Amino acid sequence: MNIAIIGAGNVGGALGQAWAQKAGHDIYFGVRDPKAEKPQALIKKIGAKARAVSPAEAAAAADIVVLSTPWPAAEAAIRSLGNIKGKIVLDTTNPLARGPDGIGLEIGHTTSAGEKVQGWAAGASVFKTLNTTGFGTMANTSFKGGNPVMFVAGDAAADKPKVIDLVGQLGFETIDAGPLRNARLLEAHAMLWIDLALARGQGRDFAFGILRR
Repeated sequence: MNIAIIGAGNVGGALGQAWAQKAGHDIYFGVRDPKAEKPQALIKKIGAKARAVSPAEAAAAADIVVLSTPWPAAEAAIRSLGNIKGKIVLDTTNPLARGPDGIGLEIGHTTSAGEKVQGWAAGASVFKTLNTTGFGTMANTSFKGGNPVMFVAGDAAADKPKVIDLVGQLGFETIDAGPLRNARLLEAHAMLWIDLALARGQGRDFAFGILRR
């Protein structure tokens, strides 16, 4: 499968490397400057399965598009992709903003980043996923207590099994979290992970899981 990853930061890099090495997918990093040092370092690290191109070229070549930019750059990134009608888009962003109490969510309760992305990505099937843990867990899903959980929220029922399978290939226990509006819950869940990691002494090397009796 061809996967376009828009952004070549920590999250995009971790996902691209894991999908290429664990599942053999071809990765197209969509970046403003494909010849820049950061994407070229990723290409060298991943090998022949990866290349760096413009965002529009990456989207055109891909079966699935993964948005992994910082939230302030998300709208411009989506609009740089050109016509993505009919594409599956995985939104990994969280609408983070710094306020008087530190990092928090810029929007929530009545909308979400996932729903905003769906509005910008006209005609695409948007899923909120890969936003509730750190990039270190995306790179390495091996934990002593079992597989970490990852949720998938989206409205396109016909496309959801493909997304669940793709996320599961990273090593997550993947759970259908319902419609895209439940991105409001997942983004708050991500904020809990961030708070525990950065302010409550848990560090970044932990993940949430599901226990069953």
